[in-house]
Amino acid sequence: MQKVSLLITTYNVKDQISATLDSIRSQDYASIETVIVDGGSQDGTLDVVREFAAQYPAYESCLESKDLDEAAGIIVKWISEPDRGLYDAMNKAWAMCSGDIVAVCNDRLCTPDAVTKLVRAIEKGGRDCIGAHADLVYMDGERVIRTWHMGEGRLAQGWMPGHPTLFLKREIYEKYGHYDISYHCAADYEFMVRFLKDEKNHLAYVPEVLVSMFYGGTSNAGLRNYLVSFKEGYLALKKNGVPHPFLITVKRTFRVLRQF
Repeated sequence: MQKVSLLITTYNVKDQISATLDSIRSQDYASIETVIVDGGSQDGTLDVVREFAAQYPAYESCLESKDLDEAAGIIVKWISEPDRGLYDAMNKAWAMCSGDIVAVCNDRLCTPDAVTKLVRAIEKGGRDCIGAHADLVYMDGERVIRTWHMGEGRLAQGWMPGHPTLFLKREIYEKYGHYDISYHCAADYEFMVRFLKDEKNHLAYVPEVLVSMFYGGTSNAGLRNYLVSFKEGYLALKKNGVPHPFLITVKRTFRVLRQF
């Protein structure tokens, strides 16, 4: 069985991290590595993390032998220290993980079989399948703000998978690199542009809502942040040599507006 690494970054998000970890705890997939990088929270977030980690001591029992593959079920790694922002923390989490399949999981998995469905989609996707993605909803409390039915598409059409649903084979990070911390809002988009501009790379699609995203993330928290995201999205395309970067960014904006 392939090990799945779920990367979580936190900073003073006590209520949100509780929901995220509860959703991981409920998963039916049998080999999940949870990697948590905290930026020095002071609001009780670390108490939640410690309580979660204490339920899964298998990782600690394997430290001396270094044979982490013997740790069954959920294993947990976590640190808390200053960082240079969200994307720096995501890079730290990547450096700590050992999974065959890697996903950033800062939100809530909607169903107990979410991880299983995404892994199976990758395994059935063929030789050129590099990962899988699904649909998601943005939630403000219990209210749905936005539904993102991704479907399948091409970068040139303004299409992009929802990063919170994206499960990737480990070798994609090894081949294409990590998150560029010079971006304030769109390092995840720039990272995806790097491998999606190569059209031989294929993502499997699971047409179900598998992730519930906490509304107010880095790229959707207000008009000012959205304008920064627009600019950085354009720069990400230009940096990676994608033709017609402004037109693609406009198309991507209209796709986003249709979600509301």
